[in-house]
Amino acid sequence: MKDVMKVYQVQSKVCASKEDTLNAVSWWMKKAAAAGADLVALPEMFSCPYDTAAFPKYAEAVGGPLWRRCADLAKAYGMYLSAGSMPELGLGGKIYNTAYVFDRQGHQIARHRKMHLFDIHVDGGQQFRESDTLTPGNDVTVFDTEFGRMGLCICYDIRFPELARLMALAKARVVLVPAAFNMTTGPAHWELTFRARALDNQMFFLGTAPARDRTSLIVSTARRSGWNPRPKAMVPDAAPVGWTSETIFCTIKDWVKLFYWGFFRTRAVTMRRSSMAST
Repeated sequence: MKDVMKVYQVQSKVCASKEDTLNAVSWWMKKAAAAGADLVALPEMFSCPYDTAAFPKYAEAVGGPLWRRCADLAKAYGMYLSAGSMPELGLGGKIYNTAYVFDRQGHQIARHRKMHLFDIHVDGGQQFRESDTLTPGNDVTVFDTEFGRMGLCICYDIRFPELARLMALAKARVVLVPAAFNMTTGPAHWELTFRARALDNQMFFLGTAPARDRTSLIVSTARRSGWNPRPKAMVPDAAPVGWTSETIFCTIKDWVKLFYWGFFRTRAVTMRRSSMAST
């Protein structure tokens, strides 16, 4: 198992044209490959305006044109591609907010359908209902790489500690989180939530949001960050307004040392004793 993974986060601006988006992503993949990156991470709904009315228009089935282009890019540059998320057209016309991961050969090795849909109604403020269009997923998603097992969730999923714990118990070491936190929840909860999940589960958490577009229905908080299990930021948290990127170095050895410090083994013993005492 390799000790160091180099992640290139692309905090992209969403274009109305999928072709324009993919041309830009291809440029960033080329730049990331030149920097020696192992994995490129894109944001939530990187290829679609964050609008419930747009999700059905942009939705594609697994294996559709956007999916194929992402697979081809991963293979062409020999890198893992965490393709943010995109609207997936499922059986019966259901629409999902779906994240895919492709390996260095362009094979899909993970698919996560957002489990927790974001419905918000703030008096005098933001109102938005993903559930008007989207269907929730129901699977906990982990996948294997030469860097160890990794987890995958989308935006609002990270607000639910049970999901992070299930990925931790499945022995995930790093969790990728494409996340379009908005300007209401982002400033209040982005850093706090990522740090809490990293600390409580002794994992790396990498969050990637789209760039801020003030003309969008949902204005992104435009953050990208990586937190190790201490939890300490691996790079300065950034909130720029255009196409940009950051390279993160994840030292897996640090995680191994902390994980086997006894955290989960102690928890398991405590749970068994509690169970025995109650019978």
